[in-house]
Amino acid sequence: MTGSAVVFGAMSGLLASVAGALADKPVDWQLSWQDPATKIADQIHWFEQYSLLFIIPVTVLVMVLLLWCIVRFRKSANPVASKTSHNTTIEVIWTLGPVIILLFLAIPSFQLLTAQYSPDDPKITVKATGYQWYWGYEYQTDDPLSFDALLLKDEDRASAGKEDLAAYPRLLAVDNEVVVPVDTTVRLLVTAADVIHSWAMPAFGVKMDGIPGRNNETWFKAAREGLYYGQCSELCGKDHAFMPIAVRVVSQERYDAWFAAAKSDVSGANKALMAAIENDSKTVTVAGN
Repeated sequence: MTGSAVVFGAMSGLLASVAGALADKPVDWQLSWQDPATKIADQIHWFEQYSLLFIIPVTVLVMVLLLWCIVRFRKSANPVASKTSHNTTIEVIWTLGPVIILLFLAIPSFQLLTAQYSPDDPKITVKATGYQWYWGYEYQTDDPLSFDALLLKDEDRASAGKEDLAAYPRLLAVDNEVVVPVDTTVRLLVTAADVIHSWAMPAFGVKMDGIPGRNNETWFKAAREGLYYGQCSELCGKDHAFMPIAVRVVSQERYDAWFAAAKSDVSGANKALMAAIENDSKTVTVAGN
């Protein structure tokens, strides 16, 4: 292998690791969706573009017809108003046209809805409970693991090792992320302890309300590693805007190590996981030199 090939390979690995570390989050002046990290999110993005193929022409047609009617049938151009009461051809066209369009929209819509409620066999079950104003998580295994995830305050960034605002954005970073393995179906049970909350993760195509006294079920299967951010999406009180969601997707080996350590020390397990990810990035950088 040539020297340039080694450098190129190392740089590619570095870029991949950095992208994986930052993953997806809102950005300033963002007009489009976040990059999809699941097949469901992929389908949602496709359906949005597909729907626009109908929405845009219909909107333009209606605007053109309105303008045409305003100009063609204004009082000065038509001093004697038409007394036409109906037209069978027009009635058939504006009845069958929308029916056909709705069929083209309904079929892929139902297919997407079916996919959203048809998960693969889940390997992990995580219960998310909304509180005013933070999230509590419980990994439902034979030996359950539970912890709370609160908004990371600026004064706590140094002690948490999360001073990089690019990776841990202000008002989105939390003290304890949810950690799941990549390419693994995760069953998510969402509920609330006080008022209605909503667990939303745009990159996963997931949004599920948490209702007191009820467990709502959804799922996701992240296709790439990284740190993903979401927020509570149901107005739940004065600190609704300060109730972020963070999910870290890692390899199965790292997840197993994190889970074993988190049973006794969640904060320590998180720091060890962060250190391992950062160490990989440094290793790639050295290889690039």
